[in-house]
Amino acid sequence: MPEKATPITGKPLLQKVKDLSHLSKRETAKQCGYYSIGKDGQPRVNLTGFYDALLEARGITLDPNGGKDGRGREATYRVSVHKNGQIVIGDTYTQEMGLKPGDEFEIKLGYKHIHLIQLSGDQSDDDK
Repeated sequence: MPEKATPITGKPLLQKVKDLSHLSKRETAKQCGYYSIGKDGQPRVNLTGFYDALLEARGITLDPNGGKDGRGREATYRVSVHKNGQIVIGDTYTQEMGLKPGDEFEIKLGYKHIHLIQLSGDQSDDDK
C-alpha cells in the first residue's frame, strides 16, 4: 500500500466500490484511498470522508453551503441564560454584525424579549 494515496472521487469511485463489493467497508474505503498513516505507522481509515465522497458521487449533498467556517458549529441564533445569570453573545454573531471591542448598546427589556440597540460612537450620555 502506498504511503499516501489520492482518494478516488466521482464516477470512478462508484465503479471501484462496485468492483470491490466483496470486501468489507473499511477495506473498500482503504482501497479507494480514504486512509492516512497514523503515528504508529498503521493505516487509519477515513470512513466519513469515504461516505461523503460516495454521497457526492451519487449527487446527494447533505451540506449545500459547504460547511460553515471549518470550526464545525453552525450559528443557531439562540442563547441561554447561564447559571450566573449572564447571557453571552458569541463571536460568530458579533463578527457577522461587524462589531468591534468597545461598541456600546442600549438594552431595552420587553415582555419576554430583550432588544439591543447599537449606540453610535459619537453619542454622549447627555444626548440620551
